Amino acid sequence: MDRRTFLKAGAGVAAIGSAGGLSAPALSQSAAARTLRFVPQANLANFDPIWGTQYVVRNAACLVWDTLYGFDANLTPQRQMVESEEVTDGGKTWTFKLRSGLRFHDGEPVRARDVAASLNRWAVRDGMGQMIRAIQEEPVSAVDDTTFRWRLKSPYPKMLVALGKNNTPMAFIMPERIARTDPFTQVSEFIGSGPMRLARNEWVPGARAVFTKFDGYVPRQEPASWLAGGKRMMVDRVEWIIMPDPATASAALQNNEIDWWETPLTDLIPTLRRNRNIMVDIADPLGNIGSFRLNHLHAPFNDVRARRAIAMALSQTDYMQAVVGDDRSLWQTLPSFFTPGTPLYTEAGGDILKGPRNIDAAKRLLAESGYNGQPITVLVGQDQPPLKAMGEVTNALLRSLGMTVDFVATDWGTVGQRRAVKEPPGRGGWHIFHTWHAGADCINPAAYLALRAHGDGAWFGWPNDTAVEAARDKWFDAPNLDAEKAAVAEMNAAAMNHVTYVPTGFYKTYQAWRRNVTGVIGAPIPFFWGVSKS
Repeated sequence: MDRRTFLKAGAGVAAIGSAGGLSAPALSQSAAARTLRFVPQANLANFDPIWGTQYVVRNAACLVWDTLYGFDANLTPQRQMVESEEVTDGGKTWTFKLRSGLRFHDGEPVRARDVAASLNRWAVRDGMGQMIRAIQEEPVSAVDDTTFRWRLKSPYPKMLVALGKNNTPMAFIMPERIARTDPFTQVSEFIGSGPMRLARNEWVPGARAVFTKFDGYVPRQEPASWLAGGKRMMVDRVEWIIMPDPATASAALQNNEIDWWETPLTDLIPTLRRNRNIMVDIADPLGNIGSFRLNHLHAPFNDVRARRAIAMALSQTDYMQAVVGDDRSLWQTLPSFFTPGTPLYTEAGGDILKGPRNIDAAKRLLAESGYNGQPITVLVGQDQPPLKAMGEVTNALLRSLGMTVDFVATDWGTVGQRRAVKEPPGRGGWHIFHTWHAGADCINPAAYLALRAHGDGAWFGWPNDTAVEAARDKWFDAPNLDAEKAAVAEMNAAAMNHVTYVPTGFYKTYQAWRRNVTGVIGAPIPFFWGVSKS
């Protein structure tokens, strides 16, 4: 029995009985209607949204911390914590005023000095923040309790995009005492000004996290649209229940033991659809780009020939079928780093990912790179079905190339910790890990952290290529859409040549929820405001 058949059979049997091991307190009917039980994509192992870039942390953080601006459904930044902004001195001075009524969960008002400390910490870790730091005349500073200012040496027209984007790390605002934590050290206090509080005493990593409604939150008056507008919570309590086993989660959803499952396995969708109490839809219309991430610091992948060997041997069809199956409406091959169907999409330089795979030529390139049989350490998050599937394909691919594989099967939280290690693989480092990038993060270079190639400041793997960075700079300076397209085409070709990372394909996933839950939308983040339960 193969993996897909086993999962389908297991889900069907489990659905008849109980969820198997899920224990939860009995709730009265009224209390149950005010409690939303949610199964997230992965364990919430840590909870500092600035320290790392894991989507699961970002998603939870959107409940607890607020942002100055927020992308709406049109990917346009709108005011959130900010009441007004003023740009003077030829675009080099930005002055912002906070809206009234903002309070942290500990009762303290949100002050400009909290914002200044938060932005200065965020800017150290974020790609766009780093760009602003490079041209700042002075760090963000408070003018008075409600006004803060950022003085630059040169204009930065995309400031509001930087402060409102939805990709990691987002510019979340924390109390000054917390925001003064070193950017490379995780915070240990989780006080925000968002619509929900973290119930710290109920947080058990690996089991559950609980968020309770913050009555002091004052939403904006505009209708909610993604991260913008009025974030009105319709429930009092959101329980994140960790269920790494898809069959268990499927049974729990069918048995009304959970309300919403963020990432159901594609193989289980037919079973869920047959249940009249379950709703199923695409989780995010902009989809995801699978990522084969290589470490550029250590042999063999510090040699571009070894990286190109992977790109010419890798079959995106194999990866996509392993992740989402045979339904071609859910996936496509992708000779690009950018989201298909968006204005800047390009396949420039992507020929290496097209056509028949050339294993023999890849083996020759590997030999030329100096690879001599040393173990290749592959980190694979087993609690993330798409990553587990990609890891299995990679294991077979590397062995077909004659490589020795050190397959590290672990959880996604551990991958998130270890991928930050720059030491050689034999001393706690790594060669390869898999992840994915939300399509909303890959529509242009603005917040595309994974495509940066500026060495030590780049994302995990630390690629270093001046051609990629020069093309990115051209996009920021582009005066019109045609110039933007030309710059993105140049960037895509340069990143393919350098093999910044290898896309494993473009795919969409489902989400599923009980029919008595309303307000669930398709978006890059599971937005809980506006979601109610009867």
